Amino acid sequence: MGSQAGRLDVAVVGAGRVGPVLGAAMRAAGHRITGVAARTRGAAERVEALLPDVPWIEPAEAFAADLVLLAVPDDVLGPLVADLAPHVRPGQLVVHTCGRHGTGVLDPAAARGALPLALHPAMTFTGTSLDLQRLLGAAVAVTSSAVLAPVADALVREWGCTPVGVAEGDRALYHASLAHGSNHLVTLVAQALDAARAAVGEDAGRVLRPLLQAALDNVLDRGDDALTGPVARGDAGTVATHLGVLAAHDPGTAATYAQLAGAAADRAQASGRLPDAPAEAVRAAIETATSTAARPAPPAPGEP
Repeated sequence: MGSQAGRLDVAVVGAGRVGPVLGAAMRAAGHRITGVAARTRGAAERVEALLPDVPWIEPAEAFAADLVLLAVPDDVLGPLVADLAPHVRPGQLVVHTCGRHGTGVLDPAAARGALPLALHPAMTFTGTSLDLQRLLGAAVAVTSSAVLAPVADALVREWGCTPVGVAEGDRALYHASLAHGSNHLVTLVAQALDAARAAVGEDAGRVLRPLLQAALDNVLDRGDDALTGPVARGDAGTVATHLGVLAAHDPGTAATYAQLAGAAADRAQASGRLPDAPAEAVRAAIETATSTAARPAPPAPGEP
């Protein structure tokens, strides 16, 4: 155990954007970081910046610590746990930070006496010291046994975060909601930014920022009631025009617009915001525009 009462020796497996940041948060809380393990040393600069003087170790060596923090991608976690389980010591805390998995993925370690916890911070990491401030107040999805719930709560609060319980069977849906909302938001905004740049030049970010920030705040507060714009008004002609100009600008952006406009019409109609007739008109405009875009261009004069 660590030299201070209640403090732990902690080893981090994974030197991507998450592991070194959480290691730094735990060090700031008084725990001793005994080593960082990774398959390559490509992240050495990141680790040195966040955890100076912490040695590089082999993954198996991490299990000399009181707590092993597994900060690796979701698809890597299961095989890694199976590979490292023989090194587990009974009573050792084994914590992973993946969103998709609960504690079941740690069963090979638990079978050897490990105490499993699944703690996923619901935030985007840059792998820099900026994340230590962004952690403050962030939610962390916690999946644990009732016995270990106080331990999970204490660790999360030491990171400066707020624990939110997620049942084992709900982890995949929880993670899908975050990925859909955050990752696809990046794609959506990047497409909108490209189109805006084509229209207004380098002022695109200045034009979009207040609108997008207000829309995000409104939907988080009000849900579907925050919807505005041509779909919410049933302006099928405007939707058709948008799809036409976007198809000429970038077919991928037009396809995204069409799919999201259809989903917006469905939700607006279901919530009573959009009457049936204008909802059908919007869907018809989308169908016409997408079928036109998919139709091959006629051959040029003189071509077969």
